[in-house]
Amino acid sequence: MLSRLDLLESEAVHLIREVVAEFDRPALLFSGGKDSAVLLRLAEKALAPAPIPFPVLHVDTGHNFEEVLDFRDRRAAELGVRLVVASVQDSIDAGRVAEPTGKGASRNRAQTVTLLDAIAEHRFDALFGGARRDEERARAKERMLSFRDSFGQWDPRNQRPELWNLYNGKIHPGENVRAFPLSNWTERDVWTYIEREGVELPSLYFAHRRKVFERDGMLLADTPFLPREPGEQLVERSVRFRTVGDMTCTGAVPSTAATVAEVIAEIAATGVSERGQTRADDRAGAAAMEDRKREGYF
Repeated sequence: MLSRLDLLESEAVHLIREVVAEFDRPALLFSGGKDSAVLLRLAEKALAPAPIPFPVLHVDTGHNFEEVLDFRDRRAAELGVRLVVASVQDSIDAGRVAEPTGKGASRNRAQTVTLLDAIAEHRFDALFGGARRDEERARAKERMLSFRDSFGQWDPRNQRPELWNLYNGKIHPGENVRAFPLSNWTERDVWTYIEREGVELPSLYFAHRRKVFERDGMLLADTPFLPREPGEQLVERSVRFRTVGDMTCTGAVPSTAATVAEVIAEIAATGVSERGQTRADDRAGAAAMEDRKREGYF
C-alpha cells in the first residue's frame, strides 16, 4: 500500500507533468527555501531522465539571507538549470516601485511588481510555486492550478473545478497560471520528504547561534536593512528559521534542532504554522495575504 508521502509525491509529479505538457513557457519559482527545494526535487523526478527543461525564477528583494543566495546559485549550477533573477532593486531604480520607508518597512510586498514584470519580459505562461494550503487562509482557497488574468491578478471566485485531478490549462494570451504541486502537503510532510529524499537545505533551517532582537513577539535577525528601535536589545540566541524570505520580515524561533529528525520532532509539538509564527508581513491584517495575491503576488 502506498504511504501518504507516496500519494502526495504522485499527485505533485502528475501536476508537474501536466503543466509541462500543456504550457509553452513554464518556470519554477525558487526562493532557496525548503518548499522550493522540495519542488525542485519533484521536478527532477517527474521529468527524469531528461534534464529540467524550464528555468528557475527568483524574485530577489536585495535583502535576502546570504546563506540562501549561495544555496540558490549552487543548486542551479549543480542541476544545470537556467537561473533567472528578477531584482526588486532594479524595479526601484527604474521607478516601477517606491522604496518602502518607516518602522517595519519591507520590500516583500514590492516583489509583486517585479514578478509581474519578469513574467511579461520572459513570456512565462505557467509558474510552479511551493505554496501549501496549511500555511495561511488565503492559500487554502487556491486550486492546484490557479488562474491569473492579463494583469496578473487572482480572483478566488473565478477558478476552475479540478474533479478527479483533471486540469484545464486553457488560457488567453497574456494570462498565466500558478501551479502548486505542494498544495495538499503540510509542513511536517515537507520535512518528512526532505528526510526520506535527502534534500539539501540552507543552513538557516537548523539551529545555529545568531544575533537577534525581539519585535512584536518575533526574533528578527540583526541586519543593516532593519534598523532597531530604542529598547530593542541585540542578543545572541540559538535559533533556526522555519521559513526564509526577506530578512526584514522573516523571524527566527528559539531552537536546538540541528538535524532533520529533530526539526520534525519540534514541528510535531507546535500548533502554529510557520508563516503565522515567523512572517511579519502576514500579520498586517486578517486579509493581508489575500490582498497581495489579488494584486499578483505568488
